[in-house]
Amino acid sequence: MVSTDGRHRAAVLGSPIAHSLSPVLHRAAYAALGLDGWSYDRFEIDEAALPGFVEGLDSSWAGLSLTMPLKRAIIPLLDEISETASSVEAVNTVVLTEDGRRAGDNTDIPGMIAALRERGVEKAESAAVLGAGATASSALAALAEICTGPVTAYVRSRERGDEMRGWGERLGVDVRVADWAEAEQALRAPLVIATTPAGATDALTESVPKDPGTLFDVLYEPWPTGLAAAWADREGAVVGGLDLLVHQAVLQVEQMTGHAAAPLAAMRQAGEQALAAR
Repeated sequence: MVSTDGRHRAAVLGSPIAHSLSPVLHRAAYAALGLDGWSYDRFEIDEAALPGFVEGLDSSWAGLSLTMPLKRAIIPLLDEISETASSVEAVNTVVLTEDGRRAGDNTDIPGMIAALRERGVEKAESAAVLGAGATASSALAALAEICTGPVTAYVRSRERGDEMRGWGERLGVDVRVADWAEAEQALRAPLVIATTPAGATDALTESVPKDPGTLFDVLYEPWPTGLAAAWADREGAVVGGLDLLVHQAVLQVEQMTGHAAAPLAAMRQAGEQALAAR
């Protein structure tokens, strides 16, 4: 448990970072929990600047959130990482312990699972993943917990396909690879996880089936994406990037502050209001 006596600073690091909603979510949690002395900031930090920043942290720091491109770059600077983070070689959370150790974790994976469960998705017989970047490997790790059958990854290159197969072998997921040109077939899966950049799935909107399953689109801005809007129009269940962001942030707040239950509703409301104001 992180002491609140003298350890009250946290921040998100990454590049670019100006768009990050993490300060909004964490500050909302501090306000709801009555942590008046806590602060949460954002810092534009790239891979070259990361070691110096971490070495300069003093005893007032309780934790860090990491976004791209730092989720792997942080690992050599840590004293320990969790099994969850090790499984995908990506850390998005660092807790600075009272004895000065740096402990890394990945809350994206349990955050994905929690976001799906909140919408009633406990298990899936099969799934499709659109994309093959860093978020896709976290998606595979989440699917290792809830998917009982094969996962088809739709990718743009053979190299990306090989990477996804490799993650599948490592995570114990039966990954099958298909070319991006066939991505409209993905939409027939009972669970579709879109991990692609903004605009990448726009061409698929006309291919959403009449009775779709569940779409988890990890983007939160712009929202809804074209695919998410078309999915909702056909009365399919939609889980969005804000759901993921809030659930992973809840776990970060709990780890950094030592509070057992972060205020999910207050954090989501703050995130929604911030996005509406943009």
